[in-house]
Amino acid sequence: MTISARQIGFIKVAVKKLGWDDETYRSALAQIGGVTTSTDLDKAGFEALVGFFEYCGFKPMEAKGPAYGPRPGMASFAQIELIRNLWAEYTHTAYPGQDELNKWLERCFKVSSLRFLKKDTAPKVITALKAMRTRAA
Repeated sequence: MTISARQIGFIKVAVKKLGWDDETYRSALAQIGGVTTSTDLDKAGFEALVGFFEYCGFKPMEAKGPAYGPRPGMASFAQIELIRNLWAEYTHTAYPGQDELNKWLERCFKVSSLRFLKKDTAPKVITALKAMRTRAA
């Protein structure tokens, strides 16, 4: 049984984060997974490839805060985690925790905390943080 589209996407993200060129990626697929394309990978090959990615230094993103559960009309967990990660990149983790992020949200978007962030406001926050991160670089 082949792997899912989500798992294939995970592989592509890992390869990009590791900075591999296509030749290195194809070589790893052949040697670790025993296939020539990621769509032919099975579960065991996928797990072996992910283990190799981690050995090479890839670290998947981990949740840094509460998920708040499914809430209709509110920002999704993925959006909240992206905002947390963008904030950490922008501040270079100078402000651990969410206090400074919450102050910025209150000042700029009139939202006192990430848990109160609406679904339609989340893309605006993400765009603003991406722009701030780009200007800071």
